[in-house]
Amino acid sequence: MTIIAPFRGLRPAPGREADVCAPPYDVLNSTEARERAAGKPWSFLHVSKPEIDLPVDIDPYDDIVYAKAAENFRRMIDEGVLIREEKPVYFVYRLIWGDHAQTGLIAGASVADYDSNRIRKHEHTRPVKENDRVRQVEAVNAHTGPVMLASPDSDEIERLLARASEGKPELDVTADDGIRHSIWVVWDDDLIRELTEAFEALPALYIADGHHRSAAASRVCAKRAEAEPDNMDAPWRRFLSVIFPARQMKILDYNRVVRDLNGMSEAEFLDAVRKVFQVTESTEPVKPERPGVFGMYVSGRWYRLEAPEGLVDTSDPLARLDVSILQDNLLAPVLGIEDPRTSERIDFVGGMRGLKELERRVDSGEMAVAFSLHPTSMDDLMRVADAGEVMPAKSTWFEPKLADGLVSLPLD
Repeated sequence: MTIIAPFRGLRPAPGREADVCAPPYDVLNSTEARERAAGKPWSFLHVSKPEIDLPVDIDPYDDIVYAKAAENFRRMIDEGVLIREEKPVYFVYRLIWGDHAQTGLIAGASVADYDSNRIRKHEHTRPVKENDRVRQVEAVNAHTGPVMLASPDSDEIERLLARASEGKPELDVTADDGIRHSIWVVWDDDLIRELTEAFEALPALYIADGHHRSAAASRVCAKRAEAEPDNMDAPWRRFLSVIFPARQMKILDYNRVVRDLNGMSEAEFLDAVRKVFQVTESTEPVKPERPGVFGMYVSGRWYRLEAPEGLVDTSDPLARLDVSILQDNLLAPVLGIEDPRTSERIDFVGGMRGLKELERRVDSGEMAVAFSLHPTSMDDLMRVADAGEVMPAKSTWFEPKLADGLVSLPLD
């Protein structure tokens, strides 16, 4: 089984992409999804967040919610809003966000290669979220939420993607957030074969975003393989993926805010920080210009923190991450936040919101201190994954985000 394969995808009928295109299911809560889908009967939020069509007090994990997803998905197919390709194909997906563009391939990624770690992970999953995705996939009998993968740099793959995206795209929509989503269908058999071979030559692919979706796909496949062990070409042996060249991907900073100073006065806290980092007060907000530098905002003042040479083992792919340096040398020992995944004293702010959001949350009194970080690099992400390690919580914030609903992978 090759690491990727074409598939008979479902996509919006010509001219319907603007009706269907929706934000990823996990970036909106139920209230926000209701507001975004208001007056949009064909928004894919009716499939990815089906609780919006049920009473507001419904438990989002109720069986009725998944049944509603299946009902809404089937209605979109029956009404011709979604159409299915007549043969297995690839799709080329281009995202344009301001002056940034990235072009990748929508493909069926191999669950077997995920299980064997050729498709590599860098995050833990949470059972509740993983179970939710399993139930969603089983209910609609399709993978509807794409997993964002990164591929090692390859001039050949980028050349093939450029060739496949010549001419007018089949789907072209600018979403509410200003991000443009363009998709070309790759029908040509020779080009399909060349793309398959080029990706098969890669040593590995890397999950950038979508660990719960890929873990759910593995569980769905394992269950179905028990009943059909010899059906090696079944669609459920694949999961929906969008693979971008790593050098085209953009990771933003993922910043931290903490509710209190762990019982210390501000003076005591600053003294404790100075014992670890080189601290300089700044008259401007601190947006770290390189790894090893952090911004800190407390009591209306910004400080620049710099990790001294020798603080960490730079040969350790996990310890060298800025999120690890901050966690291991300040958040845990000074502020007492041992596990940021479970602590209610810490929150995370994606770089899209900017440093003003850090100031706002501290100035409001909601938080006591904020930290700005330099973005994690794709090279560091791949090093951690290659080492079989797991990155700290909230290490990466990818932008732009993929849309839901533009391509789905049916499991029949």
